Amino acid sequence: MTGPSTGHPTRLLLVDDQRLVRSGFAMICSVEPDLEVVGEAADGAAAVEQTRALRPDVVLMDVQMPVMDGIEATRRIVAEDLAKVLVLTTFDDDAYVHDALTAGASGFLLKNSDADRLVDAVRTVAAGHALLAPEVTRRVIERMVASGAVPSRAPTGPPADPRLDLLTPREQEVLVLVGRGLSNAEIAGELFLGEATVKTHVSNVLSKLHLRDRVQAVVFYHRTVGDG
Repeated sequence: MTGPSTGHPTRLLLVDDQRLVRSGFAMICSVEPDLEVVGEAADGAAAVEQTRALRPDVVLMDVQMPVMDGIEATRRIVAEDLAKVLVLTTFDDDAYVHDALTAGASGFLLKNSDADRLVDAVRTVAAGHALLAPEVTRRVIERMVASGAVPSRAPTGPPADPRLDLLTPREQEVLVLVGRGLSNAEIAGELFLGEATVKTHVSNVLSKLHLRDRVQAVVFYHRTVGDG
């Protein structure tokens, strides 16, 4: 797969049932030298087919579309490990965020975000990082706990997980702060570390715990550590 680490432009597939929206995204992304729009799709089924054929690095995915919605399309694309998915929607609704993330999306962004934020989001997801604002992370976890997807803590404490023993004391501190929804910059300020150092600690935590991204780290934290 091409992308930032290879020096080649990040390849994008734009998925939205409105042509004007796709054109707008294409215009924003095409002017960036490190981004390349390789295809478009107007529904989820076509998105899956196009992703299989074109092998983009990142799929910008709408949620509400005919034939197949963006959540199901995301689930299929991620299940086949075809590309990373950045979900774009006009709906600031926790249900969509929850469904998109449980389907395997790497990020969630509102369509009314400005052009710079969209481009930064694509680059973040392409680099292998999850994109979810801390306040959204907290709301999603609360929803997951309420739905039973993440069990709330029992009065006797969280279940022990042997993987926690693999973490250094500093990495355990970082896990706690990631679990509470803090960004790398906020963690750096909290622990008086440089952001690059925090990024290394987060990467080590994900690797040792065998987690895909920091969203999974938040879920792991609430399952095993919690705030009680």
